[in-house]
Amino acid sequence: MYVRHLQVTDFRSWEHADLELEPGPAVLVGQNGQGKTNLVEALGYAATLGSHRVATDAPLIRHGCSRAIVRTAVVNEGRELTIELEITAGKANRARVNRGPVPRTRDVLGILRTVLFAPEDLALVRGDPGERRRFLDELLVLRTPRYAGVRADYDRVLRQRNALLKSSGHARRAGSGRGDALGTLDVWDGHLARHGAELLAARLDLVADLAPHLTAAYAGVAPESRPATIRYRSGIADLFPAEYGTTGRADREVLTDALLAAMVAHRDQELDRGVSLVGPHRDELELTLDRHPAKGYASHGESWSFALALRLASYELLREDGGEPVLVLDDVFAELDRRRRERLAEVSLAAEQVLVTAAVPEDVPAELTGARYLVSDGEVRRE
Repeated sequence: MYVRHLQVTDFRSWEHADLELEPGPAVLVGQNGQGKTNLVEALGYAATLGSHRVATDAPLIRHGCSRAIVRTAVVNEGRELTIELEITAGKANRARVNRGPVPRTRDVLGILRTVLFAPEDLALVRGDPGERRRFLDELLVLRTPRYAGVRADYDRVLRQRNALLKSSGHARRAGSGRGDALGTLDVWDGHLARHGAELLAARLDLVADLAPHLTAAYAGVAPESRPATIRYRSGIADLFPAEYGTTGRADREVLTDALLAAMVAHRDQELDRGVSLVGPHRDELELTLDRHPAKGYASHGESWSFALALRLASYELLREDGGEPVLVLDDVFAELDRRRRERLAEVSLAAEQVLVTAAVPEDVPAELTGARYLVSDGEVRRE
């Protein structure tokens, strides 16, 4: 898989940019603030419908404009598909495939698959659990696009159930409407358990498949360090078989029952606090170095190695599934020591296409020879 063409209009700092690409390495060189990261961010958006830098779409639209356009042409096993995404402030985004509209924006997912490593990835190790849950869900959707719908359904039910918990808690404290409210809550418990079990099972299976790749990738980039492992930790782990966290292939019916049982056990607490305390939105991806949590115990170099290993493991897992992803390395070589640079360059050379951004050419390993683009003064041109 490779991107043949990328075009953006009113995206971030770019009024317009047009980039012709080819298989192999491509290096975008430009000083900080020139917009090179914005270009690979647009590419990532076409793959995931999200940004690795911000949580909402509004910052992606150039200041003073009402919409941004991202167009990509993707070649996969000789077949070319074009994606056009229209990002509109305050309105639903729209998408086209081969110039024809699609019913839902998320229908473009799966056409382009990317694995992006960026300085922001340090938060995967040092940040809150939400960063690691997001990592899992984005990889899950890249691997199986239908889970974008599963996640959307879960989030929708979670919001509605939280609203009901809040209103029911107020009613309980006021001594009114308890029976009707709690009867309705039982219905939403069932919805949340069903969608939550689907998401939880998929995450468990994903972590089981990703874990050996992670351990191998970390050993490759930090051979002198302690062994690295990952494990999915669920708040309802005591209610379903422990091996689900290590062997995968979770049973959705078992997980549904476990979630329902946990909701019953936590109901009084949930009503008091007005939020759902049970479900995949509360879970954690544990990162460990020799049985110690990476967060708080890992050195700066080990943290970088773990973040890099998570991305390399993702890349290997997607390759194993078939359909090699595009590898995107956004301004990361300046952050890595010589050995880690060499290891990353070695993996990159095996990719059908790798896009690299750097402030100066000297930051990029010599092995990554190929097309070079200069990004400066609102223009991008091939050298």
